[in-house]
Amino acid sequence: MPLSSHRRLAVSATLLAALAAGVAPATSAFAAPGGPAAPTATETPAVPAPDMDGVVAALNSAMANGAPGAMARFVGPDGVRSRTVGVQDRVSGAAMDIHSRFRIGSVSKTFSTVVLLQLVEEGRLQLDTPVNTYLPGLLPDDRITVRHLLTHRSGLADYTNAMFEHTVPGFEAVRNRVFSYQELVELSLSEPRTTQPGVSYQYSNANFVVVGMLIEKLTGRPVADAYERRIFKPLKLTRTSYVHPDTRIKGAHVRGYLHPDEEGGALVDSTEQTVSWAQSAGAVISSPADLNTFTSALMRGRLLSPAMMEAMTTVTPTDATNTRFYGLGLRRYNLSCGTQVYGHTGTVQGFYTYTFSTRDGRRSVSAMANTSNHGAANTALGGTLEAAFCGKKPAPAASSRAAASPTVRDITSLPAERDLPERH
Repeated sequence: MPLSSHRRLAVSATLLAALAAGVAPATSAFAAPGGPAAPTATETPAVPAPDMDGVVAALNSAMANGAPGAMARFVGPDGVRSRTVGVQDRVSGAAMDIHSRFRIGSVSKTFSTVVLLQLVEEGRLQLDTPVNTYLPGLLPDDRITVRHLLTHRSGLADYTNAMFEHTVPGFEAVRNRVFSYQELVELSLSEPRTTQPGVSYQYSNANFVVVGMLIEKLTGRPVADAYERRIFKPLKLTRTSYVHPDTRIKGAHVRGYLHPDEEGGALVDSTEQTVSWAQSAGAVISSPADLNTFTSALMRGRLLSPAMMEAMTTVTPTDATNTRFYGLGLRRYNLSCGTQVYGHTGTVQGFYTYTFSTRDGRRSVSAMANTSNHGAANTALGGTLEAAFCGKKPAPAASSRAAASPTVRDITSLPAERDLPERH
């Protein structure tokens, strides 16, 4: 659903009142925990040209680490630049196609978050209210709030750790299975909780299964309907869909290949599956262009009000590197050049995805490699962010920023954050 008429009128009235009083309206830039504030409207920081050779090098590195192919699409003030390497189908030998669709895994969590925050804006729920207020008796702890789900601070165990302890057998056991949300929650609750509510960040797919339950309870409709009406249609994301429990990817698409746990084992074609083990935590299918459109539109405020965007982009660290942070269904990475980008990573069997944008929405990158269970490929793919947003690396002696900010690191110097269990 596009921004409602009521919301538009409210925002317009606020802007008119501010202008009438001779006060410039506030921007959505603000100082978020863990890093410097986004540029204000009066600042014009130099924007480096994307290093597309560096992007290709990152894609080739993903291939060298086990991906049959990879691709990336950058959108900036100077237009669109895209690069592809390798194949999207190992049997036919079809080259990777920038227009093809693929499973985006946990990038779906950002879509789910946008829907839930729109419901917050509409007064249907509140972020700091216990989940059990809306889904009575679902969780064993009344202290777990909606915000705890979106920030991965609920303490709910990630059931995928046990489900995919053995990667290929675990996947084959659920490839065609259809779960209910309740079954997935029960899998989580059968394991010890990881932390007390609100205490620390612990990534868990169970959190966004509950988010899906909230969306369906409050709208009275399947999550697919909420995605379609509130995001896909307003943004004209014609190559994006929520597919469950159908196993197919319709139209031109990339085939995904899963690495077995045994070193040197044959890749498993994991393209067809229900993704019922994830649903609202990971069952969206999209394309590079649609992901660019989504992340840019989100950062530009086309889907949420300034207040909701401030809540969504207020982040806390996910580790001790001063590099990686999490807000409400949204990652923030601090790149080596000082640029902060917002978006999400995604892992689903056979696919790694990165989709990130600058806070002003003017530059965005989406990248995909068609493999998984091979973390080095995931880490390599993350190099597309550094190349696209930071440009060509300066010579070490000329890098005054590196000398002044030794804690700011190239994210490819760190193993990629894992959205699913990985054995390699």
